Amino acid sequence: MTNLFSSFDPMSSNINLQMNWASSLIFLVSMLPLFWLSSSKSSILILKIPLYLTKEFIPLFKSYKNIILFNVLFMFILINNIFGLMPYTFTSTAHIVVSLTLSLTIWTSFMLFGWINNTNHMFTHLVPLGTPVILMPFMVLIESISNIIRPITLAVRLAANLTAGHLLLILLGESMVNSSIMISVSVTAAQFALLTLETAVATIQAYVFATLTTLYASEV
Repeated sequence: MTNLFSSFDPMSSNINLQMNWASSLIFLVSMLPLFWLSSSKSSILILKIPLYLTKEFIPLFKSYKNIILFNVLFMFILINNIFGLMPYTFTSTAHIVVSLTLSLTIWTSFMLFGWINNTNHMFTHLVPLGTPVILMPFMVLIESISNIIRPITLAVRLAANLTAGHLLLILLGESMVNSSIMISVSVTAAQFALLTLETAVATIQAYVFATLTTLYASEV
């Protein structure tokens, strides 16, 4: 590694660029057990998670059809986050290119749908109920800015949290170079603890991304 951020560079591996980005397809491989003739533990787990999310999201929507997108989005981010914690595995969701593409695409589709089909409803969101007339221009400006930066905050939150965790693991690993046995054992134990924490962070960030996207969709 030439620097701390080499692990996030698609060109730093011996594998070519296309194969590094193809790690995102791990999501499809993980979903294959759903199509097996007999149920397995992994397929049962994969089915349990969307069922739980459906119960969480159904109050915001009128039908189950609208929740499929958010279930798939959650599973895609979760699986890539979890597999990205494994050694020598390229983490695509830690890149702002992937996270911003996801958030910007979804946010743009929501905005187009809302302004085309529910124009009056979208205008009412710009001015909260009970706002004084003199403050209305400022509220429209503030609400517009907060709406525009939504895809950026979604993308940066996901990428920054994953990047920070990976950097801590790298720093701990480099501290063991030419160290005594006691220090190496202590750092290894700290790495296991941090890896457990990062697994929780990967799950939480996928849930936060899907939940906020669901809330944004319910507004339109």
